[in-house]
Amino acid sequence: MHFKIIKKDTKTRARIAEISLNGSKIETPIFMPVATSAAIKGLHGKDLIETSDPQIILANTYHLYLRPGDEIINNSGGIHNFMSWDRHVLTDSGGYQVYSLSANRKIEEDGVKFKSHIDGSYHFFSPEMAIQIQKNIGADIIMAFDECTPYPCEKNYARKSMNLTHRWLQRCIKEFKKTKNNNLRNQFLFPIVQGSVYADLRRESAEFISSMDLPGNAIGGLSVGEPHDIMYEMCEIVCDKLPEAKPRYLMGVGTPSNILENISLGIDMFDCVMPTRNARNGMLFTSEGKINIKNEKWKNDFSQIDPNGLTFVDSQYSKAYLRHLFSINENLGKQIATIHNLGFYSWIIKKTKEKILDGDFVSWKNTMVKKLDNKL
Repeated sequence: MHFKIIKKDTKTRARIAEISLNGSKIETPIFMPVATSAAIKGLHGKDLIETSDPQIILANTYHLYLRPGDEIINNSGGIHNFMSWDRHVLTDSGGYQVYSLSANRKIEEDGVKFKSHIDGSYHFFSPEMAIQIQKNIGADIIMAFDECTPYPCEKNYARKSMNLTHRWLQRCIKEFKKTKNNNLRNQFLFPIVQGSVYADLRRESAEFISSMDLPGNAIGGLSVGEPHDIMYEMCEIVCDKLPEAKPRYLMGVGTPSNILENISLGIDMFDCVMPTRNARNGMLFTSEGKINIKNEKWKNDFSQIDPNGLTFVDSQYSKAYLRHLFSINENLGKQIATIHNLGFYSWIIKKTKEKILDGDFVSWKNTMVKKLDNKL
């Protein structure tokens, strides 16, 4: 794995870079669509490539461990073979999903005991198991096991949690080094900065994470309910400490405006369920703001989805038609909306790169951020 900075913005920390990974290249900034259970819900891989062309997607360790099981994926030759996807895959460690099961899990030094959301059965994740499971799954980039703190969170708890995450990281590294890959692809381990919304803890965690000298670094525990301004403040603090010569990955973020603001702070990689989940619920992103396509106001609106004519599907469907599909619960409506939203996120990333190259990123970003959260 190799990281090369191609172009820096002169007014912000935004940059275009290239990750060389297992024989091909990923250009950053990049948004990774979320294939939770080895599938982008409602989309064929061909449609995904034709509309948003992602070089890497994210799959979920917790969900794949429960169904179909990491051994089955391993027996298939790894996740790329299992889902017939010849591009890159990143797996999270399951830490965030365990965090979301707050009423059904117990955190200890050894790891986390949790109750399956599927059938109520009990399971245990340790740092070592998180690595072993991800080795079986066979993603290109795998994540260290961490604890994600809630918001709000008392500082004493945030400190204890951060230190636990650091100890778990050391165990992850040890297990990663001694465990062979189960497929032909090389795998690369990223650690995760924690520390809740406390500046001194975030600095301490970023310094510790950097000292591990792993191929890339991630920032976790944000976009969990804190105000956006605090998220940006924490990212700026962390990016001050993380090495410039390695990719920075902000986990679980976010809206298009979140992505633009964090790119300006020096973030390279993003993932979020928002474009796909919101699409299935009828919420569409456009270059002028957000649309709830289920609203009555679109019933007789035969204009295209994006006010400025951005098209991400192979046919240009009207708002009225798409609203009709949602009103009759036709799956085609969810598919069109998903393609549109992923295409829009891809467009945001593409335009960002163009503006960085042109030297006009800041003014364009500031203009776009004002529009993107409008409700049309």
